[in-house]
Amino acid sequence: MKTQDEILTIPQAAEHCSVTRMTMWRWVKSGLLRASVTPGGHHRVLKEDLEAFLIQSGMSPLASKHFPRNKVLIVDDDPYIQKALRKLLTSFQYETEIAGSGFEAGIKVTQFKPDLVILDLIMPGMDGFEVCRLLKMDPGTSGIKILALTGYGTEENCERIMEAGADDLLMKPVDTETLIPRIEKLLGTLSA
Repeated sequence: MKTQDEILTIPQAAEHCSVTRMTMWRWVKSGLLRASVTPGGHHRVLKEDLEAFLIQSGMSPLASKHFPRNKVLIVDDDPYIQKALRKLLTSFQYETEIAGSGFEAGIKVTQFKPDLVILDLIMPGMDGFEVCRLLKMDPGTSGIKILALTGYGTEENCERIMEAGADDLLMKPVDTETLIPRIEKLLGTLSA
């Protein structure tokens, strides 16, 4: 069941999009934007339908203004993995940023302020274990969810990263059907 703030009146939907009520009515009446009708004859629009319509219509800057996307920082020293994860997460409407080292991850966390960090364990310089430990020790970043991703899933590595404070761990290579639900679960956005 949708909560009150997930359902918009036509004037509220128009205000969200910075368009006139007449424009909103045209979108609804033409069937471009899904809307339901109350028993009293009033139209209502779900926020998720409005967001999808804005993105599909190329008005994504308006969508991101009113429907902020979850931010994911990808920390991996492999450019192929960086590119593949970024492409996948962007297709699922996540805002992404990339760090190629543990040191760069520290800088990007303060600038980008991610909701989730996908963290490779084995990297030159500062490894994923140290990055995780530092993020979880700092009160300003301890709430960031950390999903460790490794190709070296030894029992020792698994124990070390979980002790360092990681919220979840997956082995490389990982497929979309496994990764996306785990991210949604960590961020509390898992669809029912």
